[in-house]
Amino acid sequence: MAVALGQSGPAASVSRSGGQGSPVSYASVTQLNAMLSQLEAASKNTQADLVRLRIERWKADGAYKKQELGNVDSIARNLQGALPEIIAQLRSAPEDLPTTFKLYRNLDALYDVLSSVAEGAGAFGPKDDLQALSNDLSTFEGTRKQLAERIESLSSAKEAEIVRLRTDLKTAQAMIPAEPPKKIVVDDTEPPKKPAKKKAPAKKPATADASKAGGAGQQQQNPPKPQ
Repeated sequence: MAVALGQSGPAASVSRSGGQGSPVSYASVTQLNAMLSQLEAASKNTQADLVRLRIERWKADGAYKKQELGNVDSIARNLQGALPEIIAQLRSAPEDLPTTFKLYRNLDALYDVLSSVAEGAGAFGPKDDLQALSNDLSTFEGTRKQLAERIESLSSAKEAEIVRLRTDLKTAQAMIPAEPPKKIVVDDTEPPKKPAKKKAPAKKPATADASKAGGAGQQQQNPPKPQ
């Protein structure tokens, strides 16, 4: 029975700075590029070695040869499809932990399936095939160990960064002055009532007073004549 290798989906959109928007050091990028270049070279060698295999000539039963042919086909699909996609993602985000771990898991699966094919070549095939596949396995194993160390290093760096950011946040919050509580004054005293203004008496019309005064003056000027 062929062992199915993990297939990656569409390449994720990641920033070139490291997946989290943080800058990546030159040493980190240099280390990763060397590792990925070594892995790409190992992939090409492995594909060529698998093509040269003549499993149909192995001195084994048909079921076993069919199983190993399925394993070879699974490895070839992974080396031509899934592995290049993950490598491209990691080059775009050199310190992205999920992508780094995805590559580690893919190498782990490749190593297991390729080991099965190498064992079959050692038991039923020519010694040259076994030697070639053993070299490929050694390269994959070395890259896998380097990836494990890189994952551990990146995890420690990310954890230290989180602790630093939390400390900076607490410091910034402590520097912000607290607003004093607002005082609410309630005045429950009633203001004194103003005395009501008395209405002034209405003045009589001036015309009426003038007419009366005029009539009295005429009577005084013209006294009645004696009879």
